[in-house]
Amino acid sequence: MSDNGSPLTITVRIQRFNPDVDRKLYLQDFKVAWQQGMTILDALHTIKAEQDGSLTFRRSCRHAICGSCAMNVNGRNMLVCEQPIKAHLNRKNEITIRPLPYLPIIKDLVVDRTTFWAQYMRVKPWLIPPENIPEKEFRMSPEEVAALQDAEHCIMCGACYSACTVVGTTKEYIGPHALLKAFLRVMDVRDSAPGERLADIAGSDGVYRCHTIFNCIDACPKHLNPTRAIETLRKLAQKRLAFEAARAERQKHLDKPVTSG
Repeated sequence: MSDNGSPLTITVRIQRFNPDVDRKLYLQDFKVAWQQGMTILDALHTIKAEQDGSLTFRRSCRHAICGSCAMNVNGRNMLVCEQPIKAHLNRKNEITIRPLPYLPIIKDLVVDRTTFWAQYMRVKPWLIPPENIPEKEFRMSPEEVAALQDAEHCIMCGACYSACTVVGTTKEYIGPHALLKAFLRVMDVRDSAPGERLADIAGSDGVYRCHTIFNCIDACPKHLNPTRAIETLRKLAQKRLAFEAARAERQKHLDKPVTSG
């Protein structure tokens, strides 16, 4: 409700672009009746269902798990499914929604993530297990689990990637999303290829290309720290052979956790 008790009407300003008919991007305003608990994604659904069925955007789980609905809202990347729209209105009850920056636009709020996924696959994001797999299970100490810094919680939404100014200048940069995944595998004692991974990301398009501006941290909806992971990878790349040897020694005893005590 508005201050005078009448239903609150908000203005949702959306960047539109249809490559079949439009020569350039433009903003279109839609009036939406705000309802208690309405998220940004709810507003987009309302517009598509009641005002303009051609509005195009990605969404899936609606529980901040799939990462499909990452967009740029008032200049910041976020998952629109988990954000109350009222929290992002300005004094005129307006909100501006654009697609993720630095990525080619397919239509409206949908971007082409081809390069994003190519860089992700480049780091071989899967676990490469050792030859001597334990009969029952791998054993990791609490310290070894903590060293992963919750990197496994990344949902590959693209918010950090498209917030990175380096990505905005060159698509050769591996990107914070892929480097965070590389960090996850390098730090995982079950992985048998840390040396190979560190060698691959140590080039001019890898960890040393990061400008440490922290945009990726601000953009991450899961509150992860790709910058810290990249800094760790830089240090490990400088002592790659020693780290690789230590990993090989640790993997001789994967059936027993190593503790700091």
